[in-house]
Amino acid sequence: MSTSITSPPPPPGPSRSIATGVLFGAVIALLVALIYLFIQVDRVQTDVANLQKSVQKDLLSLRESSSVTTATNRRNLETLSQELEAAKRQAAMAVGQAKTEAVKRAEVLTAQLAEEQRRQSAHVASQISEVKEATADAAKNIGEVKTDVGGVKTDLTATKAELEKTISELKSVRGDMGQMSGLIATNGKELNALIARGDRNYFKFDIRKTKAPQKVGDIAILVKKVDQKKNKFSIDVVADDKSVEKKDKGVNEPLQFYVSKASQPYELVVNQVGKDQIIGYLATPKVLTPRP
Repeated sequence: MSTSITSPPPPPGPSRSIATGVLFGAVIALLVALIYLFIQVDRVQTDVANLQKSVQKDLLSLRESSSVTTATNRRNLETLSQELEAAKRQAAMAVGQAKTEAVKRAEVLTAQLAEEQRRQSAHVASQISEVKEATADAAKNIGEVKTDVGGVKTDLTATKAELEKTISELKSVRGDMGQMSGLIATNGKELNALIARGDRNYFKFDIRKTKAPQKVGDIAILVKKVDQKKNKFSIDVVADDKSVEKKDKGVNEPLQFYVSKASQPYELVVNQVGKDQIIGYLATPKVLTPRP
């Protein structure tokens, strides 16, 4: 009889131990993940519950606010409706009052118009009466006017004769430039006669001694010295931007000078000398012809 010898089982190999370890680690990781997911789900449920509570609270507040706003709007609409009705009643009353006032105003204006027409009629009648009286007076005075015209003609004749006499008495003398002067006036009466004659332009002057020249016609005169006792004076005549000195001249002496726009000389005559003052006239040609 044969005897069989059974050998013991071989010890586990290293690959089997590794697989067991991996499996055990996977189980542990799965348990951790499940626990984490459970915690997260619980947290999400808590947040959802809180969110629902907040939303419900907001909805309740919104409903209350909407109710208050609706009630306020309703009251405002009622107030506006009441004000509109009151305004309609006031407008109706105002229209009636305005109509009454317009009627009264029309009556007053009608009365005023009638009164003004009456006054205008009376005024026109009064003016017509005055015109008639004036016409009668004018017809009455026509004879007197004719008589006055005759007297005026007589006066004009006498004035003309006196003017001619005055002109005939005027003298023509030689000026300070050696040229024969026109007729010289020695007083206001003679100057008026020369002006009436119309041969030349005449400019009267009454100027005093100053620092600046004073305009006479289209020239200027600067009084430099006046000797009232001797009836002497010294002046500068400014023309064409030039100054001409007339020194130690006497009254009624024609002072002659030329300007660029006239071929005939200008003449300046001083009739009266006062204290720092000279009185006289400037004579210029009627027709200005530039000197060649």
